[in-house]
Amino acid sequence: MKHFRKFIGNKRFVSVALMLAVLTGLLSSGVQPASALHGSLPPTGLVCANDSPTITLVTRTGSIILPDGNMVYMWGYSLANQPFQHPAPTLCVTEGDQVTIVLHNTDLPDPTSIIFPGQKNVLANGKPTQPQYDTGGNLLSLAEMAAPGETVTYSFVAERPGTFLYESGTEPTKQVDMGLFGALIVRPLGNPTWAYNYSDTVFKESTEFLMLLSDLDPMLHVAVEQGQPYDLSHSKPRYWLINGRAFPDTVAPNGADWLPNQPYGALAHIHPLDEVLNPDPALVRYLNVGKESFPFHPHGNHGRIIGRDGYALKGEQNADLSYQDLSYEKFTVNIGPGQTYDATFYWKDVEKWHPTEPGKQIPVTIPQLQNMVYGTFFSGSPYLGNTDLLPVGTQALNACGEYYHIAHNHALNQITSWGVVLSGHITFTRIDPPLPNDCGQ
Repeated sequence: MKHFRKFIGNKRFVSVALMLAVLTGLLSSGVQPASALHGSLPPTGLVCANDSPTITLVTRTGSIILPDGNMVYMWGYSLANQPFQHPAPTLCVTEGDQVTIVLHNTDLPDPTSIIFPGQKNVLANGKPTQPQYDTGGNLLSLAEMAAPGETVTYSFVAERPGTFLYESGTEPTKQVDMGLFGALIVRPLGNPTWAYNYSDTVFKESTEFLMLLSDLDPMLHVAVEQGQPYDLSHSKPRYWLINGRAFPDTVAPNGADWLPNQPYGALAHIHPLDEVLNPDPALVRYLNVGKESFPFHPHGNHGRIIGRDGYALKGEQNADLSYQDLSYEKFTVNIGPGQTYDATFYWKDVEKWHPTEPGKQIPVTIPQLQNMVYGTFFSGSPYLGNTDLLPVGTQALNACGEYYHIAHNHALNQITSWGVVLSGHITFTRIDPPLPNDCGQ
């Protein structure tokens, strides 16, 4: 079990200590890129791994770090000549692209494949892809496979914009849990900052976020690493991940150097809506590659659902050539297995409270220090962009008076890591004061 070990001790202490380490790194400026990706990564936001619609992927084995101290053996897809990473690289193409993905099964002991849910007329080695059966008629794979050491080439035209998954079609109950999955983003032709081919799906380019939700059964991974059989009818997830990480690692920057194989963070970092200076909303792309529905809720945020499963929520065309708007606000986004949702959101300073402007003070009496309990993210002041005194000994991880809103799975058993509470499917939205500010990154 060289990639899986259980540290004995106080799990609550481990969780809290790791959260402090992660968040201290988040607020520092010296972020190094993960070894799984080369080059500089933005601290937050969706990261596209490819520059061309012709992509070569290889299979890799490796391990990931989890907040309770475990390391778990994994399989994965990586770009050619790159080491293992989890999840697979996020691939971005443009509507109308001829997409070609060459899969080399370099490291796995088993045959594997890739399927592309939502894409039409997919070819494998130049022929329409077909399910594969053994001589007894038993299903082996949903697509043509690459045996160990062999290659298969998939191709298709990206016919419509949207958010999609790509994943193994071979023993998916096993291989997807092992890590063979990633996100595929198709952008509208000519409008890369629209989610779909409608102007009301515009978003701010620097605030596009990915929430790729998954679950993981570590005992399956032990069996696979040791070459032992595993009864999948007894499978039980113990970890729940966002972009390959569990909280508190979800709020660490993209490319955090202490997560060398898990390059993608999940912190949503935004500024208040301003009709002139910051008019466009953020976009969150939700994907569920797990085995159960995940009711995901970002606190303080009624996101507007604008797309589902790669289709814009639009109805019939009106007489003025516009289209019926079927988008809707949603308190909690319940993402089923294999589903994707696209949601826009913003944070607006409605009351515009201010500590010194007449008539703009919060109309409550703030309790004295000794009568308050201070959270790790509190600045000492209720006003956005302000800081104030904190009691001696308080550990504060607030840079510039910013606000933090938690976002988490409402199935509370899934915000754990093998029993460690306040982990799993949790991340945050960070709202900085309007620019210019002294918040740094």
